[in-house]
Amino acid sequence: MAIFGRVSDTVNELRTRDPILFWAGALNLLGLLIATLLSISDTRLLLGINPWIKPMKFFTSITFFLWTTAWFMAETRDLPRARAIVRWTIAVAMAIEMILITTQTVRGVPSHFNESTAINIIIFSIMGLTIAVSTVAMGLFLSILRRDTPPRRAGYLWGMRLGVALFLLASIEGGVIIANGAHTVSQPDGGPGLPFVNWSTTGGDLRIAHFFGMHAMQALPLFGFLLDRTVGGDRAVGGDKPSGLSIPATVVIATAMVWLAIIVGLLVLALQGRPLLAL
Repeated sequence: MAIFGRVSDTVNELRTRDPILFWAGALNLLGLLIATLLSISDTRLLLGINPWIKPMKFFTSITFFLWTTAWFMAETRDLPRARAIVRWTIAVAMAIEMILITTQTVRGVPSHFNESTAINIIIFSIMGLTIAVSTVAMGLFLSILRRDTPPRRAGYLWGMRLGVALFLLASIEGGVIIANGAHTVSQPDGGPGLPFVNWSTTGGDLRIAHFFGMHAMQALPLFGFLLDRTVGGDRAVGGDKPSGLSIPATVVIATAMVWLAIIVGLLVLALQGRPLLAL
């Protein structure tokens, strides 16, 4: 029962921190549940897999994105109007994105890189626009996070900043995917892939670097938080008093650099047409 109590407390805290983004994330979670149920009864195939797999992946990722941003919103009190712009921009943009992806799934046609008809071109263009707008909004949010320096939480703070920064780089890397005209390099989309994520096992897949970059936004702040708890967020390198960067902040920054190197390595691997795992 204790674990359910903690989950309930976390949900309540999340709702308190940012009700708009909380409910936006909750709607995506509901969408995930509905898409999962529909995938069971839908026997169609789209690019070799159940058509509801893509909405399921996007609903999951966007839920994490919105709820993570909701949590971060309460970590700074600066620039309330700017935070409101970020809040509403990403909530509306992600709603439009998922409505369009779901619409294409119901129609039984690809949502991405689909230029077969005028309506499909328009839908894909709008999807690209929503992602571009939300990326700009998150760039604004990163500038807000850079203004706030709460004491004793240096690892967590730098985890948030660098997590959002890597998220933005991953969003920009999405432009490489669009320029390629497909997720896969050296092979057509829809070939053999890993279960659920469907990352190609026969060619390069640009989605892998994109995935690792996007979800640094969750991993780095959590890592920084744990470091603050174990080491102390205000404990400086080489001394007991803060002087420059603290130990947790230094470790988080180093980890972010390694994370960035991994993302670049995954991107280069994909551009060479080589799969992460060849099965």
